[in-house]
Amino acid sequence: MAKKGIAGGASGASNKRRWIKWIFLGPILAFILLQLYFFVQVCWFVWFNPGSTSFMRQQLSELREKNPNAQLKHQWVPYDRISNHLKRAVVASEDANFADHPGVDFDALERAYNRNNRKHKVVGGGSTITQQLAKNLFLSGSRSYLRKGQEMIIAFMLESVMSKRRILEVYLNVVEFGRGVFGAEAAARYYFRTPAANLAPAQAARLAVMLPNPRYYDRHRSTNYLVKRTSLIQRRMGAAELP
Repeated sequence: MAKKGIAGGASGASNKRRWIKWIFLGPILAFILLQLYFFVQVCWFVWFNPGSTSFMRQQLSELREKNPNAQLKHQWVPYDRISNHLKRAVVASEDANFADHPGVDFDALERAYNRNNRKHKVVGGGSTITQQLAKNLFLSGSRSYLRKGQEMIIAFMLESVMSKRRILEVYLNVVEFGRGVFGAEAAARYYFRTPAANLAPAQAARLAVMLPNPRYYDRHRSTNYLVKRTSLIQRRMGAAELP
């Protein structure tokens, strides 16, 4: 009986150690598998255009709560059919160092971190165009340091397999420009009734300035900030470096 008790105790201890091991290893394994999933998706998008993104699916779901027949405004166009004015405006407004950084602009992140500390909340992320693309493709619009960390990992994945030109092409085709409006072509037609290829400098600058808060500026198209910021970005566009 004593031997059985000892054997049973040893077996119980072994099971307990096994469970403890999986408590620690399980989340690590899940994290690795999640990153592998993201990387496979990123590699796919090198050659194939994404049909939708996390942001698109989330917004379509919200729109269909009020209108079951709601559809997004979105039309993919290749890089060469997007005005260089818009490319330069977006780089000038959103990520002046786009051509040079490896996916993350650490100086911008430091500035954002200091600003968040002063406000005691996350008010800005210092995200590059590559990080914004990572967020749009796979993540949510919530603000947290955990999501920011995942965004940075995916940004490095994007930069490791995609050219800067491809990153900018995908970004301009999936980024949100207004409620239910995604991509440069849909935005150009929605706001200016013209193809993305024909956008004038002032039109391109205005679209770029709307990006941080597109739904707000969709409803408020003549604010003083929008007018002044558009003028500033238009002056900076000539210095923007394109891939």
